[in-house]
Amino acid sequence: MILTLTPWMAAALYALAVAALLAALRGRLAVQRAEPLALALAAIAVVLHGVSLWQALWTPAGVDLSLFNAASLLGWLMALTLIAAAVRQPLHSLGLIVYPFALLTLLLAQTLGVPTATMVPVGAPVDVHVISSVAAYAVLGLASAQALLLAWQESALRRRRAGPVLGFLPPLQGMESLLFHLVAIGFVLLSVALVSGWLFVDNLFAQDLVHKTVISMIGWLVFAGLLIGRTVAGWRGRTAIRWTLWGFALLAVAYFGSKIVVELIIGRGA
Repeated sequence: MILTLTPWMAAALYALAVAALLAALRGRLAVQRAEPLALALAAIAVVLHGVSLWQALWTPAGVDLSLFNAASLLGWLMALTLIAAAVRQPLHSLGLIVYPFALLTLLLAQTLGVPTATMVPVGAPVDVHVISSVAAYAVLGLASAQALLLAWQESALRRRRAGPVLGFLPPLQGMESLLFHLVAIGFVLLSVALVSGWLFVDNLFAQDLVHKTVISMIGWLVFAGLLIGRTVAGWRGRTAIRWTLWGFALLAVAYFGSKIVVELIIGRGA
């Protein structure tokens, strides 16, 4: 009974964490109180979300990374990474985007998720590729959330409506530095994922992985261009935001786009 209720309890706690952050943004709750409260609620939610994921992913045949399970895993990893980093970094504001995303993916996995015929074998060399890929998606997903917050902050400053925003978000320069820090970490993880894919995944053509690899490589080039532009030309602001969002969009299309086509439209396991 308790295990059955686990995902719903996690969803409720994610919602409460978001509510605490929104209360701070609207000035109804002091930021100094809202941030640790949201962090504590989200931490419990992540533990319960993890239990639910363990039940859904691990099967005797291997790891079930069907569309909604994979999305839920991404949402969980983003929330977990955020909570771990927020203990020492001013990242609480990212919860406004990350916690709702984790909540949505959890609910989709519970209501629409179905097992697929194709499983990822546990202990296979391809695990290096899978783990680095999911980690890269999680970190670059956080970078995209940071880019959205940065865009919101810049827009509020330009319209001179930054009162609540300035009290809730870190300074603009710190927001930009954090964005590039996340992009750099995600870029390294993505590089490992691509290299390990070429080394450990046999017969890309037979496994219908060519399109995923090509689009992922384009995404990798976008992030590489962003980091080079930052170093050489001092890119920042809208340019950094656009490149980050475009890069993550390409990665999302590469993985989840293909899964949507294969699992939901064609109707077979991916």
